Amino acid sequence: MNDTLPPLPEREQIALLEPFEGLGLRDIRVVATAQDAQDATAALLASRVVGFDTESKPTFAKFEVSGGPHVVQFATRNEAWLFQLHRTEFHGALAALLGSADLVKAGFGLSTDLSLIRQRFGVEPQAVLDLDAEFRRRGYRKSVGVKTAVALVFDRRFVKSRKATTSNWANRQLTDAQLRYAANDAYAAIRVFDALGLHPGG
Repeated sequence: MNDTLPPLPEREQIALLEPFEGLGLRDIRVVATAQDAQDATAALLASRVVGFDTESKPTFAKFEVSGGPHVVQFATRNEAWLFQLHRTEFHGALAALLGSADLVKAGFGLSTDLSLIRQRFGVEPQAVLDLDAEFRRRGYRKSVGVKTAVALVFDRRFVKSRKATTSNWANRQLTDAQLRYAANDAYAAIRVFDALGLHPGG
């Protein structure tokens, strides 16, 4: 490993850090109308690079198959857009964003998310950047998830609610906690992307 790389912070060290300031509810948009879908598409494409993640209803039984993703979220540097998948009327707009080679989608540990998207939409997501792979490229051998990345790059603690993680993402009405959780997963990714000095063109 490159000797000049700062070591990855341990869980105990991260627990002592000040919280990472994420997006508040006023900055989070849930796509609920055709106009919302248009606004989301325009805002996201204009930003050229977005933070990206998905949420799926958890499976607890051994052979239970995930019907996810149930929520797909994108974040710019100042707001997040959440698509709920039960709203099939917006699947076209969402598939266009996922398939756009002009919109870089940066996130953490995306292999499962991408598999579920392929199954659900039959679309191959384009211009996807897995930040974990970027940290590996820079010499880190251990997987770097969002919590570790935020601690490493910003010296801040990314707060993830366990209750929200295992909540029912298929619900038609998401709770405030779910909205903040989903939005800030994507928002942290765009912030880390910027901090690493990455550019949309690679």
